[in-house]
Amino acid sequence: MTRLPASPVVDVPDAGMARVVEAAAAACTAGQPVTLAVVLETEGSTYARAGTLVLFGEHTHVGWLSGGCLEPEIERMARECATSGRIGWMEIDTRDDSALFSGNAVGCRGCQRLLLLPLSALPGVAAVLQGWLRGEGPMRLDVDAGGGARIGCAEVAVDQRLPADRCGFDAPQGLWSLRWMPPPRALLLGAGPEVAALWPTLRGLGWQVRVADPRATWRARSPVEVEPLAASTALANAPAVPDVVLVMHHNFELDLQALEALAPCPVPFIGLLGPTRRRDDLFSLLPDAARHALQPRLHAPVGLDLGGRGPDAIALSIAAQLQSWRHGVVAPT
Repeated sequence: MTRLPASPVVDVPDAGMARVVEAAAAACTAGQPVTLAVVLETEGSTYARAGTLVLFGEHTHVGWLSGGCLEPEIERMARECATSGRIGWMEIDTRDDSALFSGNAVGCRGCQRLLLLPLSALPGVAAVLQGWLRGEGPMRLDVDAGGGARIGCAEVAVDQRLPADRCGFDAPQGLWSLRWMPPPRALLLGAGPEVAALWPTLRGLGWQVRVADPRATWRARSPVEVEPLAASTALANAPAVPDVVLVMHHNFELDLQALEALAPCPVPFIGLLGPTRRRDDLFSLLPDAARHALQPRLHAPVGLDLGGRGPDAIALSIAAQLQSWRHGVVAPT
């Protein structure tokens, strides 16, 4: 694409877009014509923010730009772009009083400006998306109103000029630039009963989740895929240092081994399942150096006190704490 003057880059620190990107990568690999809708910028009150992604295809709809009221028209235009290979643009403005009672009746006073990017017209884009999912680095998109588009992650990039519909709104200095940070990673050590609810919740919030347990009987009972690995091996085999590790074996010896393995690892958030007395008993058996290394990062018992008992309530409390920590929101513990 033609190089234009530098434009401010909109950083998307964490928009929970992993599921959308996964679906996009799979569709591109399978040769399915799909369009990625990208929120370029917003004004006022809107359901989605800049950097939000939604995937549309003939039998595909992953993600949301509204509560459902705007999607039919966006999907119609996105399918046209997927078929034609042209870049499309949309401006959805609901700031006027009349928009409160229009057919779509969003009820939000805001404006969203969208890019409709036909991914099938970008050969090699699946490798970019897959690299981002593997945590190889941020993913950046640069696009101009004339149809120039460049999307890249780490050393892999696709640079193409596509036919484009006329854009009815202006880009800052002629170019939009957005950058998505890699999805956060969680490693769950132990395939206990909480995993059945915790795994899909974290996945829905945009996390990349691995589960490891060396016990065959526990793996067999789990409804999700579990790697047959002890804690030390699971950490050593991680493609990147996890953002979060949850120690939840429901087994004192295995939890002790996990804490020993985690002590030298630079994992920023370590959660330990179980009451404070159990935590203290585990800590009493660790060397001083391991205790000092773990203490600033250890959340034990892990989870917010939301009330309730049982695996589902525990999973919810853990997911709530991780959501709070991930977004820098101080929540009561």
